[in-house]
Amino acid sequence: MNIPNTDKKRVVIVGAGFAGLSIAKKLRNKNLQVVLIDKHNYHTFQPLLYQVATGGLEAGSIAYPIRKVIQQYKDFYFRLTSVKEIDTANQKIISEIGDLHYDYLIIATGSKTNYFGNKEIERNSMSMKTIPQSLNIRSLILENFEQAVLTTDQADKDALINFVLVGGGPTGVELAGALAEMKKAILQKDYPDLNIDKMQINLVQSGDRILNTMSEKSSTAADKFLVDLGVKIWKNVRVTNYDGRTITTNSDLTFETATVIWTAGVQGAKVAGLDAKSLVEKVDRIRVNQYNQVVGYNNIFAIGDIASMETKNYPQGHPMMAQPALQQGDLLGENLIKLLKNQPMKPFEYNDKGSMATIGRNLAVVDLPKYHFNGVFAWFVWMFVHLFSLIGFKNKAVVFLNWVYNYIRFDREGRLIIRPFKKRSFTTFTSDEV
Repeated sequence: MNIPNTDKKRVVIVGAGFAGLSIAKKLRNKNLQVVLIDKHNYHTFQPLLYQVATGGLEAGSIAYPIRKVIQQYKDFYFRLTSVKEIDTANQKIISEIGDLHYDYLIIATGSKTNYFGNKEIERNSMSMKTIPQSLNIRSLILENFEQAVLTTDQADKDALINFVLVGGGPTGVELAGALAEMKKAILQKDYPDLNIDKMQINLVQSGDRILNTMSEKSSTAADKFLVDLGVKIWKNVRVTNYDGRTITTNSDLTFETATVIWTAGVQGAKVAGLDAKSLVEKVDRIRVNQYNQVVGYNNIFAIGDIASMETKNYPQGHPMMAQPALQQGDLLGENLIKLLKNQPMKPFEYNDKGSMATIGRNLAVVDLPKYHFNGVFAWFVWMFVHLFSLIGFKNKAVVFLNWVYNYIRFDREGRLIIRPFKKRSFTTFTSDEV
């Protein structure tokens, strides 16, 4: 990897998401050699991916160059590559561009979409975990409308403007709300020769309520907001298959659709090489102790979505969200310094600052530790938190100006087909698979 030899301890961080950047900032200028590795050269602000997918924001406004983050850090290196395997016996990582020895390894690879083993759903549906995937969704949505204008077959036309979102968590809810607002304020102007009233937005949830990780009050409010926007919510329905045209479920309910966006679950983006005892089956998360040390290893740590720290309050591990990742990265940065000084490390305790989701214009739900509220004030809180969580002044300014413009003009000017994503038919993708 062309990393200089050094007498300093080398810390290798795999992944530049919320967790990876959080610990990177803590380790800057600490008499260590730090190597940060990621398969992209930018950090993605994932909570706003749905706005890229629906034309509210451009991709560049939620991405930030990794090298710019670390350019003032001493003895800090970034390498653009994917890690294929960890050689724990020789303390090195094996990547696409070469091998690298480590003294301490931090795994912060995050999560990926979980299709629960259904290969046909994985092949035919869309996921939204990366910027390229969000751009593909945006292109597919717009291309479907362009195709619907041309087709004379009513069944095909209906399928092209029928959208099914599988999963009623924050991503599914926010995406459903954004599509509903596009239908209400934009699409009938862009496509006057289509009957936009026939456009359907279906949100399918396997449980008995959406946003089931939030309070019942917030769940009920979000349900009402979506229904008022025209979204059809199907509860206690589990999707069993999607062949590219027809969705089948565990009931008699079926959907004819050209667009399925899968937000029903996530799993850890694991790296090969760790002992099987260190992994949690089915969800592919890595077992860690209270100091985020990987079970069975003294010098390998895992933080963020990939880490499963089983505690009394979180027997399945902490929620796969930004806050646990940020807090774990922050504390592990301090603990590594303590470890090097032979000082006792501090155990991790998650400070749940709450959760939130936006449904649309002036509509959001917020759960704080002691308060639950929704509506306009919740919407402003959601905007404030997300705006100031972005990296870089320019990104903050661009997103803020976009939001102001979109609010005043009832518009989303990012509805551009920059990278085409076409299907040969309703059953086969032809390009740009991610």
